[in-house]
Amino acid sequence: MADLPVFIGRYLLSLEVTDYLDIAIIAFALYHLFWLVRRTKAASLLKGVFVFLALLALSTVLGLNGINFIMSQLMEWGVLALIILFQPEIRRILEQVGSRRFIAFFSHTEAKNVMDEAIGQTVLACTEMSQSRTGALIVFEREISLDDMVRSGTVLDASVTAELLKNIFFVKAPMHDGAAIVRHGRLLAAGCMLPLSKNVNLSRDLGMRHRAGIGMSENSDAVVVIVSEETGSISVATGGMLKRHLKPETLENILRNELIPQGGEDKQKFTLLGLLRTRKNGGADDEDA
Repeated sequence: MADLPVFIGRYLLSLEVTDYLDIAIIAFALYHLFWLVRRTKAASLLKGVFVFLALLALSTVLGLNGINFIMSQLMEWGVLALIILFQPEIRRILEQVGSRRFIAFFSHTEAKNVMDEAIGQTVLACTEMSQSRTGALIVFEREISLDDMVRSGTVLDASVTAELLKNIFFVKAPMHDGAAIVRHGRLLAAGCMLPLSKNVNLSRDLGMRHRAGIGMSENSDAVVVIVSEETGSISVATGGMLKRHLKPETLENILRNELIPQGGEDKQKFTLLGLLRTRKNGGADDEDA
């Protein structure tokens, strides 16, 4: 055992640059493959595959010839069986690999711009819904998955635009009572049900929409934007805390600080003032630029 570190050191020194590159590419590909299937039914099926492989290896080590023979025979047909079982997931993964969104996943700059634009459109929509006193509940997913909430609503998977958000929360729209969920800068679903806060110390003047927003922030790391139907007040809930009566500029700053890594890049492209100016001038600013 004392020679093991020496053996490992010699082995690492014997590797060439192409070997390290080969290992890095394989690790990168496997990581993103698992990332793609983790939210599908294939994730639980993969666990069964790993258990099967572990038992196969264990039977080989312990010399359990009968079990090893049976599992080896099953292994020969296992590849074909997995292709059949995973067919929907394989097709979905191939579609995602060829999509622009998958490419954006690898590009930090493009992903940041998508979120930047989503924030600007959200602030614009909330500003106008505040003026018209249209109730709204918008959830920005972060690290903790909100798949359970998504399943309670209607999947949209659309670009975040002010007009789409206003149509969703229009008082006579079928999904206006639920929440809209934004993932990676895209509007994933609407009409979603959220858990209510269990905090008994909340102000009594907070309605169900605010309690749902606070509850969502208590149960996840999501950032929740709320527009009051009664007063038109804009609020943000994070970590079980509610910031109320926000101005559009304050809302924009909070969302950028919470959702976008801070840097020195120019943020003027999708700012609220830029969107309002473009909306007012009918795109004249873009033409002048």
